[in-house]
Formats: sequence, structure tokens, C-alpha cells
Amino acid sequence: MTVDPVSRFRRFARAVTREVGALDSSFLGRGRPLGAARVLNAIGAGRSDVAEIRTYLGLDSGLMSRLLRGLEEDGLIRTTPHPDDARRRVATLTASGMREFEAYETLSDARASALLDRTAHADELLRAMDLIACALGRDLIAIEEMDPASGAARHCLERYYAELAARFPTGFEVARSRDPDAKDMIRPRGAFLVAMSDGMPVGCVGLKGGASDAAEIKRLWVCPSARGLGLGRRLMTAAEDAARDLSIATLRLDTNRALPEAAKLYRATGWTEIERFNDDPYAQVFFEKRL
Repeated sequence: MTVDPVSRFRRFARAVTREVGALDSSFLGRGRPLGAARVLNAIGAGRSDVAEIRTYLGLDSGLMSRLLRGLEEDGLIRTTPHPDDARRRVATLTASGMREFEAYETLSDARASALLDRTAHADELLRAMDLIACALGRDLIAIEEMDPASGAARHCLERYYAELAARFPTGFEVARSRDPDAKDMIRPRGAFLVAMSDGMPVGCVGLKGGASDAAEIKRLWVCPSARGLGLGRRLMTAAEDAARDLSIATLRLDTNRALPEAAKLYRATGWTEIERFNDDPYAQVFFEKRL
């Protein structure tokens, strides 16, 4: 018997359908199917624009209208015209809707915990889930400008530092590197960009500005589960766009020879190798790009 890739994929799809209760008429025992529960969850999680919710969930307009109407009839949501555009609608939870949202959250958390508790390979399972979620949601990964001291930014930077410590022959200590000050990566001096995959940070890059018309690219990192999706290139393009917006004419960066994939990306996107321009003990290869 040959177990081919398509058969493996379809087995996985059936297992997920069964586990999440996609075919249940009463998802998590709350009296409505998964589609209605997902719309309620999206609204409770902070999405209000109906068109945005429909795109996020991948629903056609007819099904979205039916799901919204059902939730309104149950007294869980209300929809009103958008304050800035009467052609658009916004949806908000009622008090009953908020209680129902919280009930779903509790049940969903319990189901996830139960699944992880009953497997002997929880870490491997989570890594596989991260990989699959990024692959399936690659077109929805958004790059957002954030404060480098924010939780999402710090998560990326801590993962980045840990990876450097593991890959560099001499290890890595932030205190020994030329770690940029957060204020240099906030407008009007610079910017810090984070790639978000359905609420989870999966990559980052910093634009470190200063007093001159030159700036540095710092801390480019992509989560292992999101690699191979072109996200590193997207982050670099977004950083270059931010630099242009700040009237920065020249960008520089440095990297270590233990990161050959980084140097490959820079050369492939128009960066030119130059002489050393800083005294960072971890920097070994230097690049520049004129915008």
C-alpha cells in the first residue's frame, strides 16, 4: 500500500473537521453551528466591520447575511450603518452576545487544553499547528507598524535573540551587540514592523533612524513556521517603504556569516556589500542600498 501525500492530507482534513466539530449542528453544545459561532467570535474579538469579518472568515455575502440575521434574531448582536460610510455596516455584541462569546471562549480553551493534555508530543503538535496555520493563512499575514516595546514586538525580538544565541558559534548577548534604542525605531526617526498571522506575531524588522538621511535595518526575523512564504522579503520591502516615507535616502545593515540565508536575501533584493561601518562584535558582513 502506498500512502501518498494527497491521502495524508485528506486524512488530516477529516481529523480536523471531526475535532473542531465543523459538521455539528450545535457547536460546543451552544445550539448553533460552527459558522455562526465563528462570526460571533470574530465580533467578540474586536472585528466590527461586516465586510472585514466576511473577508476574514472567507464567507460569501449571502451566507454572511444569513448568519448575521440569525445572530440578530437570537439577540446576540446588533448591526448598524458605519458612522463614516452608510453603505457599510458594523456589528457589535449585545450583553447576551458578550456572555455567549465568553462561554464559547471558555469551552474552546478547555477543548484545546484537553487535546494537548492527551498527547505525548504536545510541543511537536503545536509546532505542526503553527506551520499549517501560517501556510493556510499566508495571504492574510499582515505587516503592522508597532512600538518596539509592545508585547508582540518583544515576543519576536526575544525569539530572534534566542535563535542567534543558538546559531552563532560564540553565542549571542544583547548587551554586547549594538542594540538600537527603541526611540530610534519610532517615527519620526524610524519604524518597527511586525508580521501578524491571525493575531500572532510571526516576524519583525526594525528601521533605525538618526540625525542623518541614512538609516539601518535591524532585527529582521521570521518565525520558523512562517519561513518559505516570502515573508522576509515582504518585511524588507515594508521597511524600505517606511524609509522612503521618512525621506531616508540610504539604508545600511550588517549580518553574521552564520546567517547565510539573510545575506542571500539582501543580495537578491539589490543590496551591495560594503566595508565595515560599525563596531558590533557580531557583525561580519555589511550591506548598503540607495533608495
